[in-house]
Amino acid sequence: MDPPQYPGEDTRPTSKKELAGFYLYGWAAEVFVVCGMGSFVPITLEQLARSRGVLLSDGQTPCEPSMTPPAVPESSANSSPFLELFARRATPDVDQCVVRILGTEVNTASFALYVFSISVAVQAILIVSVSGAADHGRFRKSFLLGFGFAGAIATMLFLPVGSSMILIAALLAILSNTCFGASWVLLNSFLPLLVRHHPDIHAANEAEQQAREQDETTRPLVHVEDEEVEEAEDEAADTSTAALLPSTTSPPTTSDRSKTSLELNIGTHISALGIGIGYTAAILVQTLCILLVARVAPPLLALRLALFLIGAWWFLFTIPSALLLRPRPGPPLHLPFRTHHDPTNAFTRFRRRVRLVWTYVTLSWKSLFATLLRARALFDLLLFLFAWFLLSDSIATTSGTAILFAKTTLDLPASQIALISILSTLCGIFGAAFWPFLARRLDLSPTTTLIICNAIFLLIPLYGLSYYVPFVRNAGLGLQSAGEVFALACVYGLQLGGISTHTRALYAELIPPGSEAAFFALYAITDKGSSVLGPLVVGAVTDRFGGIRPAFVFLAVLVAAPLPMWWAVDVERGRRRAWEVAGEVEGKEVVGRRRRVVEEGGEEDGEDGEDGRIRMVDEEDEEENSG
Repeated sequence: MDPPQYPGEDTRPTSKKELAGFYLYGWAAEVFVVCGMGSFVPITLEQLARSRGVLLSDGQTPCEPSMTPPAVPESSANSSPFLELFARRATPDVDQCVVRILGTEVNTASFALYVFSISVAVQAILIVSVSGAADHGRFRKSFLLGFGFAGAIATMLFLPVGSSMILIAALLAILSNTCFGASWVLLNSFLPLLVRHHPDIHAANEAEQQAREQDETTRPLVHVEDEEVEEAEDEAADTSTAALLPSTTSPPTTSDRSKTSLELNIGTHISALGIGIGYTAAILVQTLCILLVARVAPPLLALRLALFLIGAWWFLFTIPSALLLRPRPGPPLHLPFRTHHDPTNAFTRFRRRVRLVWTYVTLSWKSLFATLLRARALFDLLLFLFAWFLLSDSIATTSGTAILFAKTTLDLPASQIALISILSTLCGIFGAAFWPFLARRLDLSPTTTLIICNAIFLLIPLYGLSYYVPFVRNAGLGLQSAGEVFALACVYGLQLGGISTHTRALYAELIPPGSEAAFFALYAITDKGSSVLGPLVVGAVTDRFGGIRPAFVFLAVLVAAPLPMWWAVDVERGRRRAWEVAGEVEGKEVVGRRRRVVEEGGEEDGEDGEDGRIRMVDEEDEEENSG
């Protein structure tokens, strides 16, 4: 067992039960993304708005329900229902259905897009605010479970929501999506710890320690000041408690590469298995929801029952995850006030807890800004993040737009829209395995693979725009039938599997060693926060033109914009610059620590207080002690 790097660190080897707890939360929560926000939440919001909406032409006629199965013509009464579904055509020149929200007339499809955009904005803010709890203190697991249960309950509360409670439904969607995002960031913060304490890593560390002890027997004596500098370097490396890679200012040695390769292989295996388990649960729940929606007569009630099932699944399987997952506290914050021995005064305890939460929040935002300042010196990394911002936005916006297009323009029932989601997910799983295989066979770089996937993705909005070409429209093509939607769902899932696989691999090459946790937090914020812009624009275009199809122009531009940026990213140049930045930062840390050692002549980080907790010896602490 490795010695603890900070007070309170749990250095026990990662157990199978702990890994099961990690996987179980993915099994519990992934269904919300695929089945909830990916299918039934936007459909339910649009249906709730439609039930209160009127036709724009006269402002009085109630909108017809868009999920009532159409009558089957006599000529096709004996044909296959499956073929009838694929032959279903888009309804031309349908009058726009609008609903008044807070005094403003909004298209019912735009309403769902606006709610999604707001939820993503709130989610991004919360993700940044809780990132401090993900890396420090003992609240990692508590916050994970709190956000998980809150999001599951918010999803289940869709069941009693009626057609007159549109704003309550919107608030529930925002709350559930926000809680999921925060809980997912906290879950991801467990991954480096599970890898670091994996039994295989512990065995490798022990072997390395034995080899180092053998080398020290023949090591020549060094000057005392050199030893102090080496100790400062070691302590500077230990301050990054969430990184998978060792912090060093020079290119890695053979042993470093071997250890890094082992860590990355274990981390990739755990991550990939967790994703696979989550998608398996999503497909299972989506199938149950399809059966439920197909058998329950009132469409709105069926949708709310499906969301209740999704929330109940999330809630129930979070319980065994809570029992199996260890807390794994991070390094304690060096606070200028005591938190262990709380006074009996309730108000004072409450004030100190509020102060503690505020400290976590401010730490999170300061860390984000510090990471952004460091990123300014990394041109290729910034280019990657900008390209990923646009591509991630286009992925999320295309998914939501396609669901609402299938519902409002093609008038597909919810069960068939959920089937589209399942098909896309299955193709995504296949794509996640296919693109790495193809890249290995053809010796394609991650950048080249991303460009190919991005170009394939561009075909989706371009095909939708081909409707405006007369001969294409007259031929019944250009996204006018359900069969075309199913085909494009396969294309969407296939390219998404390749993009999801290679973006993280490419980004990891551009990160300064020793700063993986901070820069992957920036990656997550870029991923989540980017989805604010796209839905807002698509919603505005839909309100302006009365339909979703004109928004395909914006989607095409959004998907095409990252292509030249991927081409401009130079991985070798970015990797060299990342090593240079890591060396500059570590050099400053070593000098600063060396100066404090000389000036203070004692412990660098603090001293043991009477309560057994490490506390900073600063002016505020001294004033409190003297008081």
